[in-house]
Amino acid sequence: MRLGLLGAGRIGAVHAETLTALEAVDELVVADAAPGAAHALAERLGGPGAGVSAVDGAARVLAAGVDGVVVAAATDAHPELVLAAVAAGLPVFCEKPLARDPRDAAAVAERVRASGVPVQVGYNRRFDAGVAAVRDAVASGALGRVHTVRSTTLDPAPPPPAYLAASGGIFRDCAVHDLDAVRFVTGREVVEVYATGDDGGDPVFARHGDVSTSAAVLTLDDGALALVSNTRCNPRGYDVRLEVHGTADSVAAGLDDRLPLRSLEPGATFPAGPPHEFFVDRFRDAYRAELAAFTGVVAGTRPSPCTVDDALEAGWLAEACDLSLREHRPVRVAEVRPAGARA
Repeated sequence: MRLGLLGAGRIGAVHAETLTALEAVDELVVADAAPGAAHALAERLGGPGAGVSAVDGAARVLAAGVDGVVVAAATDAHPELVLAAVAAGLPVFCEKPLARDPRDAAAVAERVRASGVPVQVGYNRRFDAGVAAVRDAVASGALGRVHTVRSTTLDPAPPPPAYLAASGGIFRDCAVHDLDAVRFVTGREVVEVYATGDDGGDPVFARHGDVSTSAAVLTLDDGALALVSNTRCNPRGYDVRLEVHGTADSVAAGLDDRLPLRSLEPGATFPAGPPHEFFVDRFRDAYRAELAAFTGVVAGTRPSPCTVDDALEAGWLAEACDLSLREHRPVRVAEVRPAGARA
């Protein structure tokens, strides 16, 4: 199949390398808003001889006879690009979020539903082998009644100030992956959140109304509790873990030999490998599985494994956490989700 890629930045380049290695993808057509970026990426990947070409502008990608489109552009461009591709009848993979503001994302989702065109949103942890195994264990009933979930994302270093200025805050750009993971593995909805955070004394976070470290307690609709913790300052490495504890068993994902944590137990040798450095090496296989799934969506052999409704709910949870942080109180998710919006 022939796919279009809109966005040749950091994540766009990761997706381009992954897509060109997939057996189902014969050709990739790339465009980017920055002059020359798409052409530079196409040349780096071997150019037309390797099945990668570049054009100027999203409109030319959509008119290039592609079978589907991957949106990896800047967040503010997501709504326009997704809707343009949907209007052309092309299945879309969109990096999270659908839009910076969940209310705008809800408007995009409504038009996507009305179109009937499949859209997959990029919550890659759903395709991590360990996370998927945790979900299967929960679904099988092997854990008994789930009472506690812990999901952690610890970034090795803060992003650039320019990114912080546009990210929407730690809950919307970082913790949102954990929030989606909690829903994904438990199959439950979150009804209430209580969040807190600290800027670590760094004025760049305060300047943007953000924090460098956060924590949130989530109450699920069956009474189970989930604990989500995040930081932008974990110099030992990129630490992403997920635990689920039940009345019959407990399981975890992310406890491999590259876990960025030192054990001080006498005689302990775990973890023994080099720590994960960042999201690309931690989730390389997940990105491949995620985009391979999208080729199935494009081919019509499977439904979207992460729908616009899944993405919307993660966005509402991030919004509730942000409100809780700012107002120092528990927040019911229904407070931020507009009346009539899907839960």
